[in-house]
Amino acid sequence: MIEVENLSKIYQLGGQEVAALNGISFQIPKGEFVAIMGQSGSGKSTLMNLLGCLDLPSSGSYHLDDIDVRTLSSDQLAEVRNRRIGFVFQSFNLLPRSSALENTELPLLYSGTSNSESKAREALAKVGLDARAHHKPNELSGGERQRVAIARAIVNNPSIILADEPTGNLDSKTGEEIMDIFSKLNREGATLILVTHEQHVAQYASRVIHMQDGMILSDSARESQC
Repeated sequence: MIEVENLSKIYQLGGQEVAALNGISFQIPKGEFVAIMGQSGSGKSTLMNLLGCLDLPSSGSYHLDDIDVRTLSSDQLAEVRNRRIGFVFQSFNLLPRSSALENTELPLLYSGTSNSESKAREALAKVGLDARAHHKPNELSGGERQRVAIARAIVNNPSIILADEPTGNLDSKTGEEIMDIFSKLNREGATLILVTHEQHVAQYASRVIHMQDGMILSDSARESQC
């Protein structure tokens, strides 16, 4: 599903070139649960942005289902992000004046999907939040807000879910509940790529990629605890 070869990303900062990624290569087959770990500045968030088609590499290639993303137009990249990739962020990124249902429904509205409300309700039910559909984010706990973010990410039935520090703002018990949801989605067939610096979160994955200084330090399979 995902094939990365000699991928590099260079930024211009103060007249100097800074390599955020330095020629990394790997493959992620369909249905795998991968955790990407590394300290701040290791390149893991830059890699996540590239995998999510939020940015393009400076060099190297990224193939998604045998399609070289560098050949796609801006509109085509937006279509990939909306229909094929679900995003979950540490800060939830919910619209504060919209209900849980309305936040979940957003990707469907952007794509002009019919029956958007019923599909949004199905996604909320999948994360156990259907009873809170009409509550706004300030009426929800942190864990509930992250459940809304996950529902929004899966409402288009994407083949890939990208999660960037999804438990970073949550207590340990709530974080475990969120990771249980991710594990369930993975068992149902979703390819899951998760960025984290927490070892106990990475233990849910079947494979862990450690990054350092824009390079892959190690890439190893492991038995998931869930």
